[in-house]
Amino acid sequence: MTMTSSRPYIARAFYDWILENDCTPHILVDATRNGVEVPGEFVKDGQIVLNISPTAVRALHMGNDVVTFDGRFGGEALTIVVPLDALMAIYARENGQGMVFEVESYSEADEQQEEFGEELPGLTAVPTASDSSSTSTEDDEPPKPPRNTGRPSLKVVK
Repeated sequence: MTMTSSRPYIARAFYDWILENDCTPHILVDATRNGVEVPGEFVKDGQIVLNISPTAVRALHMGNDVVTFDGRFGGEALTIVVPLDALMAIYARENGQGMVFEVESYSEADEQQEEFGEELPGLTAVPTASDSSSTSTEDDEPPKPPRNTGRPSLKVVK
């Protein structure tokens, strides 16, 4: 059974959590994705950060496929459209706490792998318990967690 993406549910939950903690929700968007409608003059390195707080936008709709809202950019009223696969992160401006999402969805990786008929760079097969050989050795150490520098940061959770 194929399940729908959890991204819209997680994004809505983080949005509510950020507001309940009196912080300002921002989203990071991959502006190069198909269907993204944002003001191009504010895009840097193919990305744009948008303030989606209730005081900054009107008619915010966080659906299962797209985030839409009306906002003002340089004095001009625009309707912003962000397909959920272009949503890279949602976080609180004040402390950086939030969630970073995978840039490429699983289904796109599958389509590319089928198209090229080989494994893609960066994708590796994970051995299952039924595999006869083990890929780890006793000398392998788990990665050490990063040191806490006191500054908030976003982490990718898979």
